[in-house]
Amino acid sequence: QVQLVESGGGLVQAGGSLRLSCAASGRTFSSAAMGWFRQAPGKEREFIAQITWSARTTYYADSVKGRFTISGDNAENTVYLQMNSLKSEDTAVYYCAAARYTSYDLRKGIAYDYWGQGTQVTVSS
Repeated sequence: QVQLVESGGGLVQAGGSLRLSCAASGRTFSSAAMGWFRQAPGKEREFIAQITWSARTTYYADSVKGRFTISGDNAENTVYLQMNSLKSEDTAVYYCAAARYTSYDLRKGIAYDYWGQGTQVTVSS
């Protein structure tokens, strides 16, 4: 059984920063990429950022580009999301995910095999 556990969420004022972490535990596995998604109340899950380990490439949603940075360690299946200049519209539950392969579009949830339970991020205006 593979488990992804997110941490670092919380309440922050608009303009502030938070750093989310996601670590894998349980059965050993090798991921080709990891990503972050979020879901606000009443909205669909939204892709935020992804990182592929082989080429260390990253990709961001337009809504967070320039404000959020994804990084991590593929040997540890650990991924981080540094979030700066937070806005009220960033309020959501944030999920990390791991993909064993990069066969699918990594902006889509279907590309990922394992998911964390989510961590709440609330940005007050």
